[in-house]
Order: sequence, then structure tokens, then C-alpha cells
Amino acid sequence: MLLHFLNHGYICMKTRIEKDLPMLKEIEMLDALFKHATEGIIVSDKKGIIIMVNPIAEKLFGYEKDELVGSVIETLIPKRYTGNHASTREKYAENPHPRSMGIGMDLYALRKDGSEFSVEISLSNFKTSAGDFIMSFIIDITERKIQDVEIKKAHEEIRNLNIELENRVEERTEELAQAINKLAVSKQELMRALEKEKELNELKSRFVTTASHEFRTPLATILSSVSLISKYNLTEEADKRFKHINRIKSSVNNLTEILNDFLSLSRFEEGGIRNNPQEINIVKFSNDISDEMKAMLKDGQTIVYKHNGSDPVIKMDKQLLKNIFINLLSNAIKYSLEGKEILFTTDNEISGNIRITIKDNGIGIPESDQPLLFERFFRAQNAGNIQGTGLGLNIVKKYVELLEGEISFVSKLNIGTTFVVIIPIKNN
Repeated sequence: MLLHFLNHGYICMKTRIEKDLPMLKEIEMLDALFKHATEGIIVSDKKGIIIMVNPIAEKLFGYEKDELVGSVIETLIPKRYTGNHASTREKYAENPHPRSMGIGMDLYALRKDGSEFSVEISLSNFKTSAGDFIMSFIIDITERKIQDVEIKKAHEEIRNLNIELENRVEERTEELAQAINKLAVSKQELMRALEKEKELNELKSRFVTTASHEFRTPLATILSSVSLISKYNLTEEADKRFKHINRIKSSVNNLTEILNDFLSLSRFEEGGIRNNPQEINIVKFSNDISDEMKAMLKDGQTIVYKHNGSDPVIKMDKQLLKNIFINLLSNAIKYSLEGKEILFTTDNEISGNIRITIKDNGIGIPESDQPLLFERFFRAQNAGNIQGTGLGLNIVKKYVELLEGEISFVSKLNIGTTFVVIIPIKNN
């Protein structure tokens, strides 16, 4: 009977153990997970009292086994945050749900020794027959924070390097642009210099050609007249001597005119001519020029000068004005026939300009040649054998422009030509 009872009891106990074995195994697994988790785990009740702490959490916070059990959760929080944390914890306890803490914020925990460290915390809640509980999962992210700072520092350094690189690229680009501009300017200057050199070479070639042609006739005339004049020794041959003397004078004047043209052009090319104003009595000055030009007049030619205006005193460069007068009067004489009158007028205009008019009754300028009249070395088709370099009017135009004036003309073939020069007095 006893044996039967023991066997029955053994069988019942065995059946119960076998029945509860899965639950025991589950409890053991949960206990192992809690103890061996790589994250710190703290279980607290609704009032914030710590119920359980896993070994990792104890190690994180520097406490011995079970030393934290029974403490309030704020024990693990820096004092500057405890006030806010208590109210936040209470609100969470009213409506618990799984979530991360302090999203977008830097969270700090407090060790037993008073030191702080950066943490990342997530919360979860569960219920048992003993009540409601909150489970905190805690990770020490100090190393991550250090790495974040290093990464941020590295990013900042990279950003600064990029900015510096961009600035250097911009500076180098600017320097390169300036260098390119300087190179372009240098190229333009070189091209202008080469063009100038080309013009000078052309001028030299034209000078040699023109000089050899223009000098030949007056030199031959001088040589011939000098040879003949020595033969007229008798008194009654005085007229013949004077004739050849006059031919020599005329030829010398032509040579002087040619040389003056080339010298003036050379001085312009070298930038050696300047505007130096001084007071001039325009009436006296113009009469003196007219008297000086009488030696060049052909038989029967006359220069008729007239001034209009009350004040004859003006301020202007004397030499430039003289060169303008001589060139224009010389052309009027050369291109007019014997016995013709040359009108020479100066006017003081109300506008503050001096107007100079030189009108001849000469051969005129063909209409097709008129657009080219001020070009260097240009001579009209009807100039024929009349001495000239084709530089006079080009030089006159340069003189007028240097005085900030303007020159124009009106001409009709076989009737004559009128040149008008207008120069502002107030600017000189």
C-alpha cells in the first residue's frame, strides 16, 4: 500500500515537473538575456523606483551588484536635469509606450563617482501581476561622441580647406585673368608697335622715293641756273642773271618746303610736337606771314588779307598757327595761275572761335580726289608737275587737331578752292 502511494506520488510529481519545464526554461533564457545583454538595462516601477539592474548597467554607472535596487531613477541623472526629468517621467508613466528618449538632444548620465558620460536611452513598458514597469535600455556613446566631434572637426577642416582652395582657385583665376589681360594688352601694344614700325618703314620708303623724285627737279634747276648765271657777266645781261637767281630762289624754297614737310611728319610720329599757347596779335601775325609769302608769289599774284572782329589779340600756339598759314597759303600760290588773287581772312567769332579762310582761284580739286585729300602722300590727279610731297595737308590737319580745331574745304575744278579752319580760342 505504501509502495503504491509512493509510486503514485512520484508519478504526479514527475508529470508536474514535465509540465512546468518549458516555463522554467523560458525564465532561464530571459534571465540569461537580462544578465548577458550588451546594453545596460534598468527596470523601474511607475514611481521611478529601480527594481532590477543588469550587470552591464551596474558597470556603466560604477555600482556594485544590487546596490542601485530601491533607489530612485533620478540618482543616475545629473542634478541640473533631475527637476525636468521627474515631471517628464511622471507624464510618461501616465501613457507609457516604446520610444527613444531625448530625440535631437544630448543626453548625459551620472556615475557613482560623480562623473558624467553621454548616453543613448530607449524606453519600453510591460505589465505583470505585480504591476506596471518601465524598462530603460542604456548605451554609453562617449566614444561615438568623441568620434562625432572628430568627424565634425574633420568636416570643418575639410570645409575650411575647400574654402581656402576655392579662394586660391579664385585668386589664381583672377591672377590668370589679369595675366591674360596683360598679355592681350602687350599683344595689342606689340601689334601697334609693329604697325607703327610698318608705317615708319613705308614712310621711309616713300620718303626715299619722293625725295629722289622731288629733289631731282629743283636741284637740276639750281645746277643749270648756277652754270648759266656765270656766263652773264655784262651789265646788259642783268635781267638774265636775275631770272636765274629767281629760279634758284624758287627751287631752294621748294627744297625747303619738302624738307619741312618730312621733318614735321617725323616730329609728329615721335610725339615731339606740343601745344604751347601764347598771346598773339592775329592781325600783325597774319600780315607778317603774308609779307613772308610774297617771295613765293608768281607774276601778278597777290595776297589780300582782311580781319573781322574787334579784339585782334588771341591766345594760341604761334608756331602751329604759322605752319597752318604757310602750308595753306603755299598751296594757294602753287595751284593758282599767274595774276590771280588769293583771299586770306581771319574772323573772331562770337562763339569764341577764330575762323581762318584761304580762298584761291586755282585749278581746283577733282571731286573723285576730294575724300582722299588729307591722306598722307596723296596728290590730286591734276597736280601734274607742280612740286609737292603730298604731305602738306595731312600735316595741316594734324596741326589743327592738336589745337582742338576743325578743317574743311570746298573746291570746284578750274574755279578754285576755299579752305576753312576753325579753332577754339578759349581752349588754347
